[in-house]
Amino acid sequence: MWFRPYSPGPGRWLVIGWEALALALLAWATIRQFDLTGQGVKLVACALAALWVIGAHRILQMGAYVGATGLRIHGLIRSRTMSWRDVAHVRLHKASHRVGPWRIESGMTVLIERRDGSMVNTELWDQGIDFHSRPSVFRAVYHELRNRHLAAQNTY
Repeated sequence: MWFRPYSPGPGRWLVIGWEALALALLAWATIRQFDLTGQGVKLVACALAALWVIGAHRILQMGAYVGATGLRIHGLIRSRTMSWRDVAHVRLHKASHRVGPWRIESGMTVLIERRDGSMVNTELWDQGIDFHSRPSVFRAVYHELRNRHLAAQNTY
């Protein structure tokens, strides 16, 4: 059984609404650009509505889920499941981006280091839509992941 150890932030609904608006604009532009009528309009509207429903579902599901056997990371495009045995470390990473000669700090993220040496990014970012105004929740989730990992290590 998987569960997300935090409630999603209200900003997810803002993102879903923004995507609906963007896809509606795309539908309008496509219909005007190609002079679509009748069935063409219905096809574009249904295709973009289906894309929005799938995307909205994935946005609502994004995050880190824990279970007795491991950790599951749901991203926008794909999901990854790792057993606790495969996880070497759960750590914080200070993220930054380079813009020319400047380095711009962008906050803390949670990274999962696997035993094979590879790193797995999570959707957990202290400045993200779930934690921006709730830094204590970000810290609690990080500690929950670390504690579950440590507890699982003690069982094998």
